[in-house]
Formats: sequence, C-alpha cells, structure tokens
Amino acid sequence: MILGIGSDLANIERIEATIARFGDRFLNRVFTEREQRKAQSRPRAIAATYAKRWAAKEACSKALGTGLRMGISWRDMAVSNLRSGQPVMHVTGWAAERLAAMTPAGHEAVIHVTLTDDHPWAQAFVVIEARLIADPIAPLSAAQTLP
Repeated sequence: MILGIGSDLANIERIEATIARFGDRFLNRVFTEREQRKAQSRPRAIAATYAKRWAAKEACSKALGTGLRMGISWRDMAVSNLRSGQPVMHVTGWAAERLAAMTPAGHEAVIHVTLTDDHPWAQAFVVIEARLIADPIAPLSAAQTLP
C-alpha cells in the first residue's frame, strides 16, 4: 500500500547561487558528508547533483506528510546511489521516527525515489510503500501451494 507520495522541482541555478553565497555553511546544514562527496566527484555537475538531492529531501518530507517545518532535519534524509546508479533514500532521526509511526504493523516501509535534471531544473519523486512482511513460519494457503 502507498503511505505517501511527494514531488519537488528545484532550480539548479538557485542552488548554485546559494552555494556561492553561503558555501560550506549551507552544504553542511543540508547535505551529509556522503552526499557532498558524491557532488564533489562530479565537477561538471556539482550544482545539479545538489539540486536533485535538495528536491529529493523536499519530496521525502512531503511523502512523510510533514514538510520540513515539523521537526525533520535536512540531514535526517540522505540520498545515495546503488552501484547501478539507482538513487536510494535513507532516513534517520525524526524522519525515521515519523516513517515508523506511519507504517502499519506487520509491514515494512520502502522508500522509492527517482531523480532527474534538465538545466535549469532538477526534479524528484518519492513514493513510500508499506510492504507486507511475509511470515516465514505461516503455512501456505491453498492459493499459494504449488500444483
């Protein structure tokens, strides 16, 4: 079942200007060390990388149903990438507490995130899914048994 959906559109030039104005103060407030390393590893796309992650954090806060006003810290949400390049959202702190509170018993929360950019825009969509946890001890029903 879907627990939450969020989307956000960020202006890459605005993020670039904010980085130029506030530098590390902004970066350290919003992005984890891992996110900063990822952006710095892409010298021709630093601002776009940050803008996509900014949009993902905004989208995640919306999917959690809180926005960034209700206690979630920017750094409570972080984006990394699998070896395949697929983005993955990690939540800690208050964001993780909120996610646990909205996840029904017997389910696990799965956060799906997709990112894209086309200068000057970066976009993110986040869908939070509650997936039923299979009981490995429960017997198979007639519909689940093999012929």
